[in-house]
Amino acid sequence: MEHRLAAIVAADMVGYSRLMEADERGTLARLRTHRIELIDPVIDRNHGRIIKTTGDGLLVEFHSVADAVRASIEIQDRMRRRNSDVPADRRIEFRVGINLGDIIFEDGDIYGDGVNIASRVEQLAEVGGICLTAAVHNQVDGRLEATFEDLGEKPLKNITRPVRVYRVLPGVDGHANAPPQGSPGAGQRSAVVKPSIAVLPFANMSGDPEQEYFADGLTEDILTELSRRRELFVISRTSSFVYKGQAANMREVAQKLGARYLVEGSVRKAADRLRITVQLIDTATDVHIWAERYDRKLDDIFAVQDEIASAIVATLPGRLEAAQQDQLARTKPANMAAYECVLAAKVLHHKSAREDNVEAQKMIDRALALDPDYAHAHAWRGCILGQAWGYGWVKDKDAVFNEVMFELDRAIALDDNDADVHRILAAIAIVRNDMTRARYHQDRALALNPNYDLVVVQMGELFTWLGQSAEGVDWIHRAMKLNPHHPSRFWGHLGRAHFVGRQYAKAIEAFMHMATFDAQQHGFLAASYAWLGDTTASAAHVARMRELDLELDLEKFLATMHYARAEDLQHLKEGLQKAGF
Repeated sequence: MEHRLAAIVAADMVGYSRLMEADERGTLARLRTHRIELIDPVIDRNHGRIIKTTGDGLLVEFHSVADAVRASIEIQDRMRRRNSDVPADRRIEFRVGINLGDIIFEDGDIYGDGVNIASRVEQLAEVGGICLTAAVHNQVDGRLEATFEDLGEKPLKNITRPVRVYRVLPGVDGHANAPPQGSPGAGQRSAVVKPSIAVLPFANMSGDPEQEYFADGLTEDILTELSRRRELFVISRTSSFVYKGQAANMREVAQKLGARYLVEGSVRKAADRLRITVQLIDTATDVHIWAERYDRKLDDIFAVQDEIASAIVATLPGRLEAAQQDQLARTKPANMAAYECVLAAKVLHHKSAREDNVEAQKMIDRALALDPDYAHAHAWRGCILGQAWGYGWVKDKDAVFNEVMFELDRAIALDDNDADVHRILAAIAIVRNDMTRARYHQDRALALNPNYDLVVVQMGELFTWLGQSAEGVDWIHRAMKLNPHHPSRFWGHLGRAHFVGRQYAKAIEAFMHMATFDAQQHGFLAASYAWLGDTTASAAHVARMRELDLELDLEKFLATMHYARAEDLQHLKEGLQKAGF
């Protein structure tokens, strides 16, 4: 038996029995995911030790009171962000209580008043909240970036004396909420202005009341899937369904809903056919950005609904971004909002050129000066710096890599459900030849947003590096369909996938869709022509490689490859040697 002073965190899951009754397997799976991805790593990073777990709770020991509070704040804040797009009746939420006291340790368990008080204080916390005793508050007040409210002395069950309790005020996440005075962006912070979009209820043109359910279901599916796009602000179903069955002026509807873009459509059933029309309207200019018609057989109405919803959702963001890019090109505002800076940075990043990467860094830094807590901007700063790191456009690779990881950690802390963060982590894992970790982050990114072209094309890249050419080509084609305005580099990914599959003519055809080539792309073209026996063309591309990079040699070139199979690397090497490189 051992006595010692310790900070004890008691956490309890709210509504555990209700959630288990409604969906036992799903609840346990979600709870396990939260533990693996969030709760356990945060506890470990803050030097905590899990003493006991029950089905719906945790008991954790910390040697430092500050670590206990800091970990609790981070977990609760990130859980709130994770739950932001989860229906209220399916959310996993916790109450947390923290106490500092003398604890008895015996046989791997802990006992004593210190534990009991932590458990009782936890019961006073609101859903998603944290309560702590005065002993804890006295240790951390003024030391952490957190604000506390004194709840006064509270009687606790089976505790003879009342205990003074404080609660952590919501909205505090343990990070600075604004830049320091004098830093870029101090005093000029602005809200992120994302493109706002509303999906109006699709009109049932069939004259068949039963099709009303289909039309409403289609609308709701589109709303749900669009809401997964972190770069869009999607008006809720409750607001948009007010206009069901009404003929209204589009601009007036948009003003009332606070949406710039509107999606409207109709459903018509005739015999065994189903026709759905959809259009995207920019209400600021009264321009129809995009319209499409879908004709399908009515064999399985719900499968058709899923297919059409996926097709619409896959197309809309690309059309929206293209429209926003056109607007940026036309207006070039002197003081752009944070979202517009991120968008401009993305456009520059997609050009995959050194000078454009420098400008992209400037634009993303400007976005974060406007809003330091913009999670999507932190993710993209990591991506843009990662591009410079991957291409070797930096002097100190270790320092830049650490900066990339800092940005991704910050983005995850602000928004755990951003597919871009996991996409970028997968890209970094690929560059480090850690394909197991890359596949984990790719799968996570796809689960968060299966219709995101950059995630989908990177899955194609991953399969290419793994030597699975057919799968790589399939995923890259899928990404191209998702975004008809895809960056030119998608063709480069497709060319490399075909090269791995020994389909040299198709590889050359894919590369030829690109307006310009970098040294690596010239290398794949040289190898492709060499394997086809065209020595003149292959030699010309080798010459261009040397012009673009005077210090490039064969070993240096091959060192930038990430093939999992030795035969794929050897195949490229032999092709370059045939080309005279």
